[in-house]
Amino acid sequence: MTEQEILKQAQMTLAIEADAVKCLSDRLGEEFVQAVQLLLKMQGRAVLSGMGKSGAVARKLAGTLASTGTPAFFMHPAEAMHGDLGMVTGADVVIMLSNSGETDEILNILPTVKRRGAAVISICGRPTSTLAVEADVALDASVAQEACPLGLSPTASTTAAMALGDALAMATMAARGFTVEEYGASHPMGTLGRRVLLRVGDLMHSGEENPTVPTSATVLEALLTMSDAALRGVVSVVDEAGYLQGLFTDGDFRRVMPQVKDRNEIMEWPVSEMMTANPTTIGPDALAAEAAQIMDEREFDNIPVVDEQGRAVGILDVQDLMKAGLL
Repeated sequence: MTEQEILKQAQMTLAIEADAVKCLSDRLGEEFVQAVQLLLKMQGRAVLSGMGKSGAVARKLAGTLASTGTPAFFMHPAEAMHGDLGMVTGADVVIMLSNSGETDEILNILPTVKRRGAAVISICGRPTSTLAVEADVALDASVAQEACPLGLSPTASTTAAMALGDALAMATMAARGFTVEEYGASHPMGTLGRRVLLRVGDLMHSGEENPTVPTSATVLEALLTMSDAALRGVVSVVDEAGYLQGLFTDGDFRRVMPQVKDRNEIMEWPVSEMMTANPTTIGPDALAAEAAQIMDEREFDNIPVVDEQGRAVGILDVQDLMKAGLL
């Protein structure tokens, strides 16, 4: 094949699959709403099942449902006949995928699933097939043609089944009122999970790791405190009650030093004359992602953390955000 022919085949594949998905949208109706309602009323879990390529789609949809508020798992139909059917209860909704609607392994478990009292949703390409007729709700995932040049390999049909399953998951999620925070709770180790779950208080340096000096301290005392701290290069300046008055960093010191003739004299300066007064602050309950945005936009290396009364309770360092994957 020439390069042009290769590209033409690829473009044809995408066009066929895109058309298959568009046709799904035009067919959505009462059955789809019923499927969503079954999942919303479900007291158990959604059980996804399919063979071959349909099984691969079913596995993906089980993961999508589970992470968006609908407890779900994949059950291999062949394994189901050898004991795994014991996982299905009358409180479950079983979603079966088969393009033909006549897959032997699926039809073999269908009677037992129904006897157990589980509701059945089918996603298949033949509305008149055995699976579609026997299901409580049948979703039509039929396609006009496969994208395979031989018309054999599941391509447009699996794309349509995947898209229809995603639509079912997303509509159910929206109807359930699933929140960003709930999504994050299902993805605690993922970047999104960290963005919606991690708080400033989870990452900040507090207690002995939060270096502070009084407003009466000299520059030398502030530098010594800074160098002895676990988090070096920054120190919060506080009054007698612990309220934040300013922030002093090694960068502040380096900027002033070249302008002073007597280097010894500068060490006796009050730190209050060199600190950044009324610095930008953040609360410990704020999202760490919010702190990351502020620090990135303003090119801060550190940001002091204060409580509701304005007392210095911690320091957040840019390295902490980088380690957490937020920068």
